[in-house]
Amino acid sequence: MTKTRRFGMLLSCLLLLFASAPQSQASPGRGPLVTIRYTEHGIPHIVARDHGGLGYGYGYASATDNVCTLAETYVTVNAERSLFFGPDAPAQAGITTAGSSLNSDLHFQRINDSGIVDGYARSAPSRVRDLVRGFADGYNHFLRDNRVSDPACAGAPWVRAITEQEVYRYAYAVALLAGSGALIDELVTAEPPSRSGVQARSAPTADALVDGIRASDSGNGNGSGNGSNAIAIGAEGTRFGKGVLLANPHFPWKGALRFWQSHLTVPGELNVSGASLAGLPVVAIGHNADVAWSHTVSTAATVGLFEVRTVPGSPTRYLVDGRPQDMVPQAVTVRVRGAHGSTSMVTRTLWSTRYGPVLSGLSGVALPWGESAYALRDANATNFRLVESWLGLGQARSVEEIQSALSTTLGVPWTNTLAVDRRGRALYADIQVVPHVTDDHAARCNTALGAGVFARTGVSILDGSRGSCEWGSDSDAPVPGLLGPDRLPALVRGDYVANANNAPWLANPAQPLTSYPRVVGPVGGPPSLRAQQALRTVQRRLDGTDGLPGKGFSSRTMRDVLFADQSRAAEIGKADVLKMCAAFPPGQAPSSGGPVDARAGCAALARWQGDYRLDSEGSLLFSRFVLRLGSVPGGPWRVPFDPARPLTTPNTLAIDRGEVRVAFGDAVRELAAAGVPVGARLGDNQHVTRDGARIPIHGAPHELGVLNVITPVWAPGGNTDVVHGSSFIQVVEFGGHPSPRTYSLLAYSQSADASSPHNADQTRLYSSGTWVRERFTETEIRHSPALRIVEFRR
Repeated sequence: MTKTRRFGMLLSCLLLLFASAPQSQASPGRGPLVTIRYTEHGIPHIVARDHGGLGYGYGYASATDNVCTLAETYVTVNAERSLFFGPDAPAQAGITTAGSSLNSDLHFQRINDSGIVDGYARSAPSRVRDLVRGFADGYNHFLRDNRVSDPACAGAPWVRAITEQEVYRYAYAVALLAGSGALIDELVTAEPPSRSGVQARSAPTADALVDGIRASDSGNGNGSGNGSNAIAIGAEGTRFGKGVLLANPHFPWKGALRFWQSHLTVPGELNVSGASLAGLPVVAIGHNADVAWSHTVSTAATVGLFEVRTVPGSPTRYLVDGRPQDMVPQAVTVRVRGAHGSTSMVTRTLWSTRYGPVLSGLSGVALPWGESAYALRDANATNFRLVESWLGLGQARSVEEIQSALSTTLGVPWTNTLAVDRRGRALYADIQVVPHVTDDHAARCNTALGAGVFARTGVSILDGSRGSCEWGSDSDAPVPGLLGPDRLPALVRGDYVANANNAPWLANPAQPLTSYPRVVGPVGGPPSLRAQQALRTVQRRLDGTDGLPGKGFSSRTMRDVLFADQSRAAEIGKADVLKMCAAFPPGQAPSSGGPVDARAGCAALARWQGDYRLDSEGSLLFSRFVLRLGSVPGGPWRVPFDPARPLTTPNTLAIDRGEVRVAFGDAVRELAAAGVPVGARLGDNQHVTRDGARIPIHGAPHELGVLNVITPVWAPGGNTDVVHGSSFIQVVEFGGHPSPRTYSLLAYSQSADASSPHNADQTRLYSSGTWVRERFTETEIRHSPALRIVEFRR
């Protein structure tokens, strides 16, 4: 039964009986199964008697905001896109990299046919089973009681009730996101030579594979293209309190990886607030009364390859220790929509070895199947522990307990964790799922190709013809094949730790981490300009040399630092660009299309302050220029990276090089062709459209070295809508208060439904730089002027 009440005196009395509070006690079996209290911007505070009720409330509330996105996600993981949308339709954004719905379906049907997800569902811990069962029931309750009004899916036949199975399938897809989920096309198109009729090709070079892997990383640490910043300031680095945490993941603004904000409470067990991907009924990034944590996409390679030698004349047989073994064929069949509503079946045979499935390439580089074949092993292929990990983080009371939760479950799939606690301790930990490929093992077992790739990327290509080259195991890992937590890097400090998708070694430059294997990340490798910006920004604030009052961080200064939108690329490159401008004869820059008048552009850059705020002028020209520098052979810097000076190198643009000068001229010409003045305001040319109105968006692409990453799509007429970047942002401060003081923003707002009042409300706040003060305590929640309550009983 569902009831809706408005805020009033009676409500205040009733809330005291069942509402959540850090010290509250609830009588088992009394009151509603679940209560959802909505405060400003549609943020739900879900209170339940148990995990089943918590999942129920989460499923109902998340469907209220994002039913079309969730329903499409369940079509995806059920391998039914070709049936509903057609085989050539695009795959769903975010959760796959497949080139078509057919390839997406083949991938997910292969997983579903294997039974691996169903097997976990039967053996999952009881609270996970309760949570998932409740989520499915709550989602289905929404569909029963509400007519879907979102024009994106209203009346669509694929918006249907779900079972627990779909929830588990989605969680598994998230686990695989940085590994096999980023190689779907390569996995479902691998065919033996006799079937494809293609002659065996020569193996790729290590340079080609390295370039492909690095290009797919997009500077963010893995093939998903996602990234993040997190800064954890301990008591020694704060102005007034015990700790401050910035959480700033950079994820897609549309699709299956949208964040959704919530506050989840089971009295006496859990009281946690933050955000997660909408289909995961947990808080993945957030805080409780005593700790706050965030994640950043790591540099760890979560997959590895094995090269197997095939038996001459039998490409689906291979040798291990001189003995032939048969590859395992799997006939995968999906239903496909045809013309005039007809359906048919498409079957494709996919092949696997003892190491994993055969694949046709890696990061866009073809891998031949002839005298040998290549198989993929994904370290997350047996990882269903991610929900357990996040439940454990939500119950932690110190950074030591955060580290313990990570180590016990080893279920975080592809991210670092940064945290602060009430005592003022700051934690960095890359305790996640990582292949057990030590440096010694790689040296013994990498093929010649693998040796060239592993040192530069951490991706191993091991000799599958030797059984001893299988991944190793550690006794403190939950399953074979993974590095145990004792081998993974972690650091606790009193001042700070930070990460912007850089390798672990620079979590705090004052105490470099060096004793971890290459598969986790490089030791001494170059941080991105964004990582430099994060670390330099922290150090300047602690030193008091950033122009702001005093020293050290508070919630206010952390928020100001993020939305200052300062560019590290501008800091080290703008002066050189102006020198280059002064040398153009007379103001004519070379370009691919001949000389172009650069005087107005150079004048705009001379006035520009090096930031990506809405009123910045000249920033768009600089952005288009820097994005072109990525293709300069050998890089555009005269002074290369030096591991001894990781925060100040590289530097000095090589403005005497023709490629650099042409890149600038091409940027000027590009803006002219788009009809965009070179000195135009950023806010007039970087935006999202909601309800027919443009909302200007501040921030810049990753390559500019701006913390607040924003990725628009460039078209012939200039930037179109933002598609990626800062998503859920949270600043948590511990001080002398019973609960933390928290400010947050969900940059694209809670709901993807264009008809929802919460489709763009936080987006407008983000545009103006206005933060939302979180309501966490009972008093704060009860006094919300927007308070609305929904109850469910059994």
